[in-house]
Amino acid sequence: MRQCEGTGRNIEQAINNALLELKASREDVDIKILSEGGFLKKARVLVSISPDALEKYEKKEQRRSLATEKENDEDFAENFIKQKIEKTKPAKQPKPAKQEEKPKKESKVKIIADEEYTKPATKRSETLEERKFEGEEFLKGVLKTLNLEGNIEKTEDEKFVRYSLTGENLNDLIGHHGDCMLALSYIMNLVCKSEDRKRFVLDIENYRAKREESLVALAKRIANKVAKSGRYYKFEPMDASERKIIHTALQDDDRVTTLSKGEEPRRYLIVFPKEYNDR
Repeated sequence: MRQCEGTGRNIEQAINNALLELKASREDVDIKILSEGGFLKKARVLVSISPDALEKYEKKEQRRSLATEKENDEDFAENFIKQKIEKTKPAKQPKPAKQEEKPKKESKVKIIADEEYTKPATKRSETLEERKFEGEEFLKGVLKTLNLEGNIEKTEDEKFVRYSLTGENLNDLIGHHGDCMLALSYIMNLVCKSEDRKRFVLDIENYRAKREESLVALAKRIANKVAKSGRYYKFEPMDASERKIIHTALQDDDRVTTLSKGEEPRRYLIVFPKEYNDR
């Protein structure tokens, strides 16, 4: 499916409904307003996969088609084997009649009264500060638990303690748009020791630089689309550091302006044309 018509109470809802139907991200589509809606009338939009993102979604459709065919073949084979097994099974023999169970003898167990029981003494639990880890120790533990290998490099400045992790098969530690890496960085700030209360920042396979380059390119592309259409663009919720990258990339663009809205962790960014027209 390359395009889809969406409807809703307003234009924003119509766009979201169409994106769900297409299974596409907002930055990969072009949007055409068919009807703004009104009293007892729904808004209508036509959402199409952008030409520069079309190849990516065609490959996804091919993979889904192959997966469906494989699943159908496996179901057919499984049912066929079950039918063969049922035909070759011997007839079930009738179960013998149950014998009357003999009454069980009451066991003579001495029950200790609640007041006679005392809990064993426990050691004093450690405080959070006493259980703090070193940053390198924490990362080594994560790698060992997941059976991964990697090199850990540490740098430090006035505000941050930065750890760079490199190695093979570390993509799962990065996650979708870096969500797993950001979560690990957050956990490090909770459980690791830090001198002078500096914050920990984790980077895996130089992902932060690559992501910044990708976000800057995306920001410029969205700015062109917003300036051309005269309508705002709403990004998906993202981390504060990523929102800052987009704000910075577009701060000198005279055609658009940016604004962050919502509450963490669902805070998002909107790009408006300078002369906003909500048509």
